[in-house]
Amino acid sequence: MRSLLRWAALVLVAGLALQFFFLARIALMATIDPQSTTFQRSEAWRIATQKDRLRWRQQWVPYEKISDNLKRAVIASEDGSFTSHEGVDWEALEKAWERNVKAEEQAARRAGRAQLAPRAVKPPKIVGGSTITQQLAKNILLSGERTLLRKGQEFVLAFALEKMLSKERILEIYLNSVEWGEGVFGAEAAARHYYRKGAAQLSAYEAARLAVMLPRPKYFERVPNSGYLASRASTIVARMRDAELP
Repeated sequence: MRSLLRWAALVLVAGLALQFFFLARIALMATIDPQSTTFQRSEAWRIATQKDRLRWRQQWVPYEKISDNLKRAVIASEDGSFTSHEGVDWEALEKAWERNVKAEEQAARRAGRAQLAPRAVKPPKIVGGSTITQQLAKNILLSGERTLLRKGQEFVLAFALEKMLSKERILEIYLNSVEWGEGVFGAEAAARHYYRKGAAQLSAYEAARLAVMLPRPKYFERVPNSGYLASRASTIVARMRDAELP
């Protein structure tokens, strides 16, 4: 029993130490631009081990050097209530849960029909409902695994980011670190990779296309002429006028 308690105490101390490490990292982000994220380092390792050479593009630019078009487009596409929530949008999470349940039910019905007429059954599309703050917490500090423990940690870090950093700073770090293709990270690198111009010069439609790419950047990099990409970008352009900037 004593040994078990000792191990439990060690686990608790390790957990608290990890939380203090995360909080210290977030505090530093208030004034120091993060050089890399956990996700970027894992991607760099994957690319380096699978490719003949490491293609990497990233250039930090300050908030005012990023087009307002891109800021509005990303908010309109990824997190419409960014300026008003405290890290987690519970209403969006509830809607995402409902959509996922419906998708799973539809997949189950298709699988049932497939028993009579065998064919490939497309798996359900899972919708996340994560805010920009949650995405930043996941990318910059956490692993990509999908577990309840990791999701819970993501919630905690999202609240910490909102308490310790301004909305403007959160959006600045997010736009400078998010993935926009294989080895392409941040708004400046994305703008130059896809449009041969700086992030400050992006038009509304160019910004909308980049915003639509965010959930699946590597896929859309391979299919730049996707009809969905063009159609969805037009929808985002129409929504941008209502997107509130921090």
